[in-house]
Amino acid sequence: MNEPLHTAPQPSPPPEEPALTNGQALRQDLYLWLQTMVFALSILILLFTFVGRVVGVDGSSMEPTLHDGDLLLLQSLGYTPKQGDVVVLTKPFGHVTGAIVKRVIAVGGQQVEIDYDAGTVSVDGAVLDEPYIKEAMQEPPAATFETITSLTVPEGHIFVMGDNRNNSDDSRDTRLGTVDTRYVLGRAVAVVLPIGHFGPIQ
Repeated sequence: MNEPLHTAPQPSPPPEEPALTNGQALRQDLYLWLQTMVFALSILILLFTFVGRVVGVDGSSMEPTLHDGDLLLLQSLGYTPKQGDVVVLTKPFGHVTGAIVKRVIAVGGQQVEIDYDAGTVSVDGAVLDEPYIKEAMQEPPAATFETITSLTVPEGHIFVMGDNRNNSDDSRDTRLGTVDTRYVLGRAVAVVLPIGHFGPIQ
């Protein structure tokens, strides 16, 4: 007598995943984006901790490019200052003792001319196009400090100025003057904090 055939019970299909609402999907995407940003920022900070530096801005001398409290990533390893770069240096002068952030106006061998009447800075006879400055440059009060208006930058030195020309202690001040490049910590390449200022430095 033939035995009846017994078929194995079929496994029940897995329950379907509930569909995400638009709001849930948006939150999930935002969470993944934030995770990626935090990871990338962590890698950048680690990289520049060992290859460069992380430095904070103190004061308003680089407005509108940089603001008080901005945290900067610096390129230090193998860096040679170039005209137009934003750099951090550590040469004490006057009441300034910590790291300061300025823009390189000229490097060794270049001639700098500052014309307060015209509100211009010239390097090797050519007036600089400076869209980054905060406002038209005015001559500082005579009692403020002895100013430099014309010089040739010695080799191995740089001439620096703040983008906020009317509120900047820089190479125009004879107490600082041109800066030996050995005082330069590095080039400021990006703002990392606050997030609202995050991005490369022009």
